[in-house]
Amino acid sequence: MRKLLPLIGTPSQSHPGGRSAMTCRFRCGDACFHEVPNTSGNEYVGDVITRALSRRGMMRAAAVVTVAATAGAAGALPAAAAAPAPATGRRKPATGARGLRFTPVPPNTADTVTVPDGYRQNVVVRWGEPILRGAPAFDPENQTAAAQAGQFGYNNDFLALLPLPGEHRRQLLVANHEYTDEVLMFRGYDAANPTRQQVEVAWAAHGLAAVVVEEDRRTGALTAVPRHPLNRRVTATTEFRLTGPAAGSDLLKTSVDPTGTKVLGTLNNCSGGTTPWGTTLHGEENFNQYFAHSSRPTDKRYGIGTGATERKWERFDKRFDVAQEPNEVHRFGYVVEFDPYDPTSTPRKHTALGRFKHEAATVRLTEDGRPVVYSGDDERFDYFYKFVGSKRMKKGASRAVREHNLSLLDEGTLYVARLTGDSPALEIDGTGKLPADGEFDGSGEWIPLATATAKGAVSHVEGMSAEEVFVFTRLAGDKVGATKMDRPEDIQPSPVSGKVYVALTNNSNRGVGANAKADEANPRNANKHGHILELTERRNRPESTAFAWSLFLVAGDPDDPATYFAGFPKDDVSPISCPDNVAFDPHGNLWISTDGNQLGSHDGLFGVATRGARRGELKQFLTVPTGAETCGPVIQDRRVLVAVQHPGEIDGASVEKPASTWPDGPGKIVRPAVVAVWRADGCDIGA
Repeated sequence: MRKLLPLIGTPSQSHPGGRSAMTCRFRCGDACFHEVPNTSGNEYVGDVITRALSRRGMMRAAAVVTVAATAGAAGALPAAAAAPAPATGRRKPATGARGLRFTPVPPNTADTVTVPDGYRQNVVVRWGEPILRGAPAFDPENQTAAAQAGQFGYNNDFLALLPLPGEHRRQLLVANHEYTDEVLMFRGYDAANPTRQQVEVAWAAHGLAAVVVEEDRRTGALTAVPRHPLNRRVTATTEFRLTGPAAGSDLLKTSVDPTGTKVLGTLNNCSGGTTPWGTTLHGEENFNQYFAHSSRPTDKRYGIGTGATERKWERFDKRFDVAQEPNEVHRFGYVVEFDPYDPTSTPRKHTALGRFKHEAATVRLTEDGRPVVYSGDDERFDYFYKFVGSKRMKKGASRAVREHNLSLLDEGTLYVARLTGDSPALEIDGTGKLPADGEFDGSGEWIPLATATAKGAVSHVEGMSAEEVFVFTRLAGDKVGATKMDRPEDIQPSPVSGKVYVALTNNSNRGVGANAKADEANPRNANKHGHILELTERRNRPESTAFAWSLFLVAGDPDDPATYFAGFPKDDVSPISCPDNVAFDPHGNLWISTDGNQLGSHDGLFGVATRGARRGELKQFLTVPTGAETCGPVIQDRRVLVAVQHPGEIDGASVEKPASTWPDGPGKIVRPAVVAVWRADGCDIGA
């Protein structure tokens, strides 16, 4: 189960996180090769972690050793410390925590989606499949913007499956379409001279999609229902409404929109979340890569370049040229709220949640019904945030109730996190070695940045107005001394325990040159595998401004002493690298999708127990095809959904020279797609 593979694809090895050069170009604009945007003197989480590898981890490890020794003398080990099965060449029986009782998929490099024994899968919907009435069949050789606007978009990322009352065996699937791989979309693509048609197709392939899906009662397969009235596409040219404290600000006004309240499109939507009031949230992440010719320090802090962009969109619309339209870039980098049950609604960009590279936006409610939203800023050495709303959610389905709930994210306080380790700095040496207390842990505080009310907004950051805080949120985090993290991405509160889990994907620049060194919250220099942070808000109240934290998982090869799996014996876990998206199953297990595996295997989806005797037991559930990243995911009682993003995205690949033949086989263009997985016997996942 744990055999690792040699690293494959030598061109990608020079790129951080195991990504290919193509991924770096099209997905994030070579962000890892640019100067680190955060040059503040704020503390680095690796340094915090280095000071705080906790006593509890050592005590837990000592307890495991003691129990194992005692039980061994008696001739048996407890389940949580069970000895590995003899190497017989056969897979071990499916054991584990409830919801994780499946035979782990071993690391592999197969150009397919590999699932456990006893499970089945199907492609739910592919890039280009018509979902709107009148949309033509997919023809990659003659694709048009009009056709793409009625078809499923490119590079699906975040997924949500919502109930559809009154329609038996149907659900409503919502998907992000993060970015486009033009060299894999267009035959003969010339990166130096894209055509207007290619650019307009790319605009239409970005954004969001809502599509009804239906379960086949006989097979368990899930397939799209074309032309359903709720099906919808949102693209880079769809009208959005800017709301909240910065809406109408001079910082958001353009020559086309002098009101500062209307913007066309949403870009680079990565992960997201669902709300208790029935909408979906979508984080605009690497929006910087679409804007050219900047010269301002504020833009530099967001990674916006001084030259032309990769896609050259600025040639076809001046709004992507900062020199011509300086405020357009200020209208991206927000959390988008989308009402999938109303195809006529105008999506909103919530300025009160701040502007940065939002990886996600996940919601829990306070006891009195106010929303709390968590979001990570996916950049090396950047921060993670939460927003605590001041208005209570109303129950009901009337239009008035719905309008009220759609305003919940416009009033409240935006916070940024500061972490402190509990171990001496000398004990954090950058190798990932646990400190004397046996655990990386400590305390933290949420620092208020600004508060928005119906009567106006107030800044809590010296030298910045409230509007500036909400538009230049990164700079506000710099000023208040937030903790620099290793690419904070998806954040999920557990629906069972209330603990909050933060995926920190990697940071190959940690401790390199003049960059911040390891701390207790980010305990490894040149951190190529990433880790997962576990937060416990004081009194388990999401509105609290104080929390305790510990590292739940330090990723990598379990044989590497720098790895850690919540104290679970490492001879019985799957290797994992670069955690990205996270989700919970109904049993409270955390599911982790990866992006940029540095262990030689393809990326995949993993489940890990967060409670009980098997806490920290991590098992791989699936792997994705060559060049692909695992996104989504959605974990239901009897079905798992993942978004297979950018398959075939390998250096040198093109339409003419594909690196993958997934999902339709040789001779067909490679296509990002959504995949469903279920048990062949129809029982619950991992039961």
